[in-house]
This record gives sequence, C-alpha cells and structure tokens, in this order.
Amino acid sequence: MQSWSHINVYQMNERMNDPSLTILDIRESFELELASIDSTVHIPMGDIPNQLEKLDKSKTWVIMCHTGVRSLVVCDFLSQHGYSVLNFLGGIHAWSMQIDTSIPIY
Repeated sequence: MQSWSHINVYQMNERMNDPSLTILDIRESFELELASIDSTVHIPMGDIPNQLEKLDKSKTWVIMCHTGVRSLVVCDFLSQHGYSVLNFLGGIHAWSMQIDTSIPIY
C-alpha cells in the first residue's frame, strides 16, 4: 500500500522556501550537469540504499528525477524505511517546461 503522495511543479514552486521540505535529486551526475535546481540534495538512485544515514527522517523529502518515473521507485523504498516522501510529478523536465524555462530540457 502506497504511504506517500505527489507534489506538482506549481505546488513545489510555492513551497521552495519551506524548511520542512528538501528536494532529493536522484538523477545521475551527468544529468545534473545538463539541468538542475539549486538547493537540492543529490544522491543517485542506485546509491540511496547505502546512503540512508545522510537523509534526516525528520524532514519531508521531495524525490525528483527526470520525469517522475524513477522517483516513484525511490518513494516506495524510502517510505518502507520510515521516511516521509513526496513524488515530484514530472521531474526536472516539467520544472524546465512550466516553472523555470532557463533550465535546459534534455
């Protein structure tokens, strides 16, 4: 059973300064070089199981990937390990299209 929900780019944009939310960008390093949002934490998807100690369980983590597909898998994994998570719908692609058009689309 799913124990997390979603946040869209408009909702995230409104909450960018909310100290209770932190964006966890799970894309690969080369993807960050192509397009990124400032103030995110970066842990590639495959490294997350070995780096759980870096994630504060008192925060809500907004899980972001390229389009929102990989983030679904990470949301499931982290929620099963007791983390509060939100799936970032549309990922960096939607952010680039709808919020910050200066961020390259790839």
